[in-house]
Amino acid sequence: MRIKICGITQPQQGKAIASFGATALGFICVPTSPRYVTVAQIRSVVEELPEKVDKIGVFANTTIEEITQTAVDSGLTGVQLHGDESREFCLRLRQSLPNIEILKALRIRSFEDIDKTASYAIAVDTLLLDAYHPQELGGTGKTLDWDMLQQFSPSCPWFLAGGLTPDNILEALNHTNPSGIDLSSGVERSPGDKDLDKVAKLFERLALIS
Repeated sequence: MRIKICGITQPQQGKAIASFGATALGFICVPTSPRYVTVAQIRSVVEELPEKVDKIGVFANTTIEEITQTAVDSGLTGVQLHGDESREFCLRLRQSLPNIEILKALRIRSFEDIDKTASYAIAVDTLLLDAYHPQELGGTGKTLDWDMLQQFSPSCPWFLAGGLTPDNILEALNHTNPSGIDLSSGVERSPGDKDLDKVAKLFERLALIS
């Protein structure tokens, strides 16, 4: 299972989290976010990481040109779209970045939202299901209704996100069967400042089911 820790801002924390066993690190490229990082900041973290760790930039309602430029300049291996991007936008981005993983995040509050994932599943490499919040795009600490996802089995891999913590991760995985998990606020002291003790606890819990 893939384990993605998102909202990385500090090189030494990124390096440490990768050493715990994270398979992907996420970087917030949304200027309004408290976890926002510049291209230079991303590069300073990426340079400390093993090649096998995926480096994923998170964007929201950004132009294809800007996403492409940031991905190339930062050394990203993946791009996560966390805004209102259409399926057509995802397909155009795929043409611009043919060798980079494209992830689409969708905020879920009903079965109707789950149904919408099918059209994206054929346009991107990976889906990410996050909790719905009327103002915030992510990192809110809110959880999904995991029972809604018990039968969720899209045609592409998918990450479970939304309020996951070391304390609830086993319960979440008991209700769902994702290809990966994505944590941000659940392993933080404050936005962008990861708590390495919580990260260690997460991997201890995950070891119980591996």
